[in-house]
Amino acid sequence: MLVGGGGGPNAVLLTLYTDAFVVRGQIPSRHRRVTDILNSAEEPFLVLHDVTTDEFGTKGETIKAEYAQVNLATVLFAVVDTPIDPMPELRSPKIEQQARIAVPPFRIVGNIHLLPIGDARAGLTELQGRFIPVTDATFWSDSLGEARQTALVVAINHARAQILTPHVEVDPWAGLGLSTPTEGEGDAGEPSPPTEPPPADLGW
Repeated sequence: MLVGGGGGPNAVLLTLYTDAFVVRGQIPSRHRRVTDILNSAEEPFLVLHDVTTDEFGTKGETIKAEYAQVNLATVLFAVVDTPIDPMPELRSPKIEQQARIAVPPFRIVGNIHLLPIGDARAGLTELQGRFIPVTDATFWSDSLGEARQTALVVAINHARAQILTPHVEVDPWAGLGLSTPTEGEGDAGEPSPPTEPPPADLGW
């Protein structure tokens, strides 16, 4: 997240997901990116102001507060919808790799950024940090009934991510050789049964 250059701190809007709550609030920071804000926190918590807290579930309630302390160990990920614009002198070459991440009770699909060292295994070995950015992300939770949402950046809590694996989107229709019937086909005899797409691969 680009939050400004020099001068005093800027008010940065954060949306933090835990396994029970969505917390929205602001925090003053001089950092340019949300991962820097989270990774450089000197305390094991953040203090936000102008806070709204929504509890998951049909009986969940919404709480508003002037200030709130959020335990970073409970944060699954932070969602950002502001483009990241790193400073040129801090830019390092990275390889964009689509990945699927399990952060129970959520699932996240998006792009992680690996150092160009050897194969994917070596790149994943060097993927370190308390919070890791995932760009062009989609996230959802079937168990919580949270529909799929998209975000430019999702910063995941590395300690809460149980599985992180390279992922390739597969077209379920690919290779089936389906064609449009020519004129006259299907006019006589029993109609052909409709063709069903193959089941989607929902495994990990």
